[in-house]
Amino acid sequence: MIGLRTRFGVALVVFLLSLAYALPSMPGIGTALHSVLPEKKINLGLDLKGGIHLTLAVGVDQAVSNSLALAGQDIRRLGKDEKIVVLRPRVVGGDRLEFLLPRGDDRQKLEELLHKYYPQLVFNEPVAGDSGQLRFVGRFTDAEADRLKDMAVDQALRTIRNRIDQFGVAEPDIRKQAGYRIQVQLPGLFDPRRAVQVLGQTAHLSFHLVRDDVDPKKPVLPSGVEALPLLERGTSGEEISGQLIAVEKDAMLSGEDVADAQPTFEQGQAAVSLTFNSRGADIFERVTGENVGRRMAIVLDGKVYSAPVIRQRIGGGRASISGSFTTQEASDLAVVLRSGSLPAPVTVEEERTVGPSLGQESIDSGVRAAVVGAAAVVVFMAIYYGLSGVIADVMLIFTMLIIMAGMAAFGATLTLPGIAGIVLTIGMAVDANVLIYERIREELRHGLTPLAAVRAGFERATISITDSNLTTIIATIILYQFGTGPIRGFAVTLSLGILASMFTAIFVSRAIFEYWARKCGPKGISI
Repeated sequence: MIGLRTRFGVALVVFLLSLAYALPSMPGIGTALHSVLPEKKINLGLDLKGGIHLTLAVGVDQAVSNSLALAGQDIRRLGKDEKIVVLRPRVVGGDRLEFLLPRGDDRQKLEELLHKYYPQLVFNEPVAGDSGQLRFVGRFTDAEADRLKDMAVDQALRTIRNRIDQFGVAEPDIRKQAGYRIQVQLPGLFDPRRAVQVLGQTAHLSFHLVRDDVDPKKPVLPSGVEALPLLERGTSGEEISGQLIAVEKDAMLSGEDVADAQPTFEQGQAAVSLTFNSRGADIFERVTGENVGRRMAIVLDGKVYSAPVIRQRIGGGRASISGSFTTQEASDLAVVLRSGSLPAPVTVEEERTVGPSLGQESIDSGVRAAVVGAAAVVVFMAIYYGLSGVIADVMLIFTMLIIMAGMAAFGATLTLPGIAGIVLTIGMAVDANVLIYERIREELRHGLTPLAAVRAGFERATISITDSNLTTIIATIILYQFGTGPIRGFAVTLSLGILASMFTAIFVSRAIFEYWARKCGPKGISI
């Protein structure tokens, strides 16, 4: 049996903590006391604050094609280790891997190697050519293709979340949808062009040696060489594809070896400073030392951003990208390089911008509904239950305070359905008080003293209240787990409201009624 002093002490501590966490979210008060109050506030969702809603489609077929290309390179490397020559591995049609085996005598050894290291690849019967060479054509099994597609979406989800975190958007909602899509909601962000550019940029970074001895305009280039456009700026700052540069296809270094990227300034122009990890630093130092006097192309998403001449061996694991950036572009590029490259292309299927004025109208309507509902409940309880109804009203205010504090402390996002959850909580909180009061009335009619009636009423009503609220909390957990942003907002406020109302109705109210019953003696309590 918990004593009255303990109950009042716990209630006081909860009240003070709730007040401290709730005040920062109140206009005016939180600003005036920001130096002594916690910094956390209730975040407003997209439907209340306004912002950007995007539906992104992940190019999972491209992810499968990329995996096939990597498998082809690995097969050629493994074959070389086993003295098996594998020629021209390439991806055909996006879903088939093709390569040549010039010596038919190596067929059995190659098939054993493929069976051992690539059981997820299924090959057709090799086709013999005129010169005796064999052409192998294979594809991933359906299970492996599905796994790669799911993995591509998961990787894209993590990469997009990392980029948004560095955007500084409070409480974004990012989740997978059917059909290999990703839903992104960015409350408080109103520049869709910049959001799409940062989130959709593949950001595949690589470093290539420039082939100045090759004319990039020739229709046929030597094996292992490709022509890429040099990124230039127009008079108004727009990107234009300038002259072509011939570079070696095989990259010396990739963005996977970049440990950090920061915007900086070089010779008065915005640039991006790169820091390599230990492996990347060693490779970069070795390559620059071996190719002094040659140009090195810094390629991002198939465009050459700069092609400086290597003057000397570059140690320390640092490099920079310049390309007539604006300050904002350099900052955004650093964000996408730090967060990693996307495993597959991402395209925007749906884009909506919710204005803050619409959000304010939703807030006003929701607050108005909550105030009207609460006022009606307060008046009814005071008239029907007398002074006990006034206590219930005070507990209702306490419940609302705990909900606000809980949402601020846990960083929850308030949405329009969340306000609906708060309105519903008001009714459920009063419902618990009604059950308790009717039980106390029944015990009083049976002739029990006020103190005995209060104790019996709370003990018997608590079982029913706990059972009913427990099933509701289970439902809110399911809603939160499987619902989208607005539904999750409803689940959060409703679950917080249920827990808060149980605390105030069962724990705090009992302390008040027992104290009241002891003081009033046989005169009875107003219920």
